[in-house]
Amino acid sequence: MSEASGVMRTLIQRIGRTKELDGPAETVDGWVKKATRTKSVKNALSGSWLGHQLHPMLTDLPIGAWGAAVALDLTGGEESAAAARRLVGLGILASAPTALSGASDWSDTIGADKRVGLIHAASNATASVLQASSWLARRRGHRGAGIVLSILGLGLTLCSAYLGGHLSFVRGIGVNHTAFQGATRKWTDVAADSDIAEGSLTRVLVASVPVLLTRQYGRLHAISAVCSHAGGPLDEGTLDADGCVTCPWHGSRFLLEDGTVERGPASVPQPLWEVSVDEGRISVRAT
Repeated sequence: MSEASGVMRTLIQRIGRTKELDGPAETVDGWVKKATRTKSVKNALSGSWLGHQLHPMLTDLPIGAWGAAVALDLTGGEESAAAARRLVGLGILASAPTALSGASDWSDTIGADKRVGLIHAASNATASVLQASSWLARRRGHRGAGIVLSILGLGLTLCSAYLGGHLSFVRGIGVNHTAFQGATRKWTDVAADSDIAEGSLTRVLVASVPVLLTRQYGRLHAISAVCSHAGGPLDEGTLDADGCVTCPWHGSRFLLEDGTVERGPASVPQPLWEVSVDEGRISVRAT
């Protein structure tokens, strides 16, 4: 481990252990949950319509715009001043939906991850304020001050991006929790047909892969029992009358028919399994 990564790891661990952040985090979390309580808003911000989380894709926009502005400032001379100011402004505009989608994802975290995420958000908010100040300074003819503010803002954004990368790639926030599950095309006997009652949620194993087996309106369905969003146990969730199963952890809803996301925060569909009944025994295989 390099010295730099060791320092960052220690810093992140300290942030994660700072329970004094729980009060502010709870307050902000309440605001976010209130703003995202409707299905349309939650799905839009979670990326349920996109097939993966929206926030990581949006982060490229403000970082790219602000990075390009600084590059023009340092290499383009006075003739690039107007273009640099426009890029700063575009980055500010792009930061709003980026922050909203990130807040929606953050609200479904807990403990140390929530504390680190709060500092990540606060750092990004401060960086946006610096960039807004830079835009105003440039507009008023104070280009030198604007350049300094942009450099400071970009530096803070990159530090915050490190925290975001830690949450995604080290802690697995937003990672598809079914991505590395095995899948077998061989029919596997998992239960007696008489054991699966109407409306029940039963967890079975297929070559060590947890599968949710349920019967609704007389029809058998099988999807992965591990919620793609955060690994929640769908067999401990609820079976809804509209043909959906709801995760007990964060409320993601999936259609039993094809595993698609009906409501976020999940953005990746559940793997679907085929079901067959022969001589009173239920067998399943991956689709």
